[in-house]
Amino acid sequence: MSHTSQPLPRVAVLGATGFIGRALCATLDERGHGLLAVARKQPAVTPPGEFATFDLTLDPPAELAELLTAHRIDVVVNAAGGSWGLTDEQMVPANLGMAERLLEALRGMAKPPRLVQIGSVHEYGLFPVGTSYSEESPARPSTLYGQLKLRATELITEAVREDGLDAIVLRLGNVIGAGQPAHSLLGVMAGKLAEGEAADGAELSLMPLTAQREFLHLQDGVDAVVLALAPERACPPVLNLGLGRATSAREVVELLIEESRVPTRIVEVPAPAGTGPETEWQQLDISATERALGWKPVRSLRDAVSELWTAVRPPVGV
Repeated sequence: MSHTSQPLPRVAVLGATGFIGRALCATLDERGHGLLAVARKQPAVTPPGEFATFDLTLDPPAELAELLTAHRIDVVVNAAGGSWGLTDEQMVPANLGMAERLLEALRGMAKPPRLVQIGSVHEYGLFPVGTSYSEESPARPSTLYGQLKLRATELITEAVREDGLDAIVLRLGNVIGAGQPAHSLLGVMAGKLAEGEAADGAELSLMPLTAQREFLHLQDGVDAVVLALAPERACPPVLNLGLGRATSAREVVELLIEESRVPTRIVEVPAPAGTGPETEWQQLDISATERALGWKPVRSLRDAVSELWTAVRPPVGV
């Protein structure tokens, strides 16, 4: 619980049953925020706070505005969307369509709440090797997911500039932690290692995975979102969140294998032509975020994969 004299903002989390949404709801509840968890379907385990079903891709924006007004929401965090396990056709409404409808809902409110949008490092695309990208760097996304997230960011920053909307986009690196999506690279690897633990060994088929990526511990990302709910000073409309250094995907997978302690045989699979460390690189400049929010990452990638593994491994005796 917070011990500050100022009342904590009441927060609505869209995508409350997703990877980031679940962790965010748990942290907000622990810190004493009034919380409205919103998702398309009623989950098996209801998140903390109050819960409401709402499908941002189908339900009328006016109804969302009514819901937010009825619950006296001060801040909306849009943690909905994603790419893992979705077809190209499904990604459009999941990442861009719902952002458009969310903005329509906020524009229809007499006093719209602050918006914190979860963006992505993939909005930038791949960087020149050895460079760090700031929020002012050109964005040239190379995937459909990155293109859709970038367009959502552009719509939000336009609303800030032209309509006076109180909003911020947090561009997160590749997030790692408990509850990792099963379709993601690390989710797949963790699932195979969990199967291998029961069978006294695992075999993983891996490409070189030499591409250098920007990663982030799930809880570090959540902590930054909490700071962005009511920042102490004016913030830029877009901020980067990451470790501020590129790490190879292979290194992260090897950390996961080490943490699992599962005897593992790695079968090397050739990489597609034209890929490799000299062509694939992501590294974020996070200095603006440190200045604006007083935030910096404090958890390691080993911590992140350890928590991922603890959440995935079968219960003892099962």
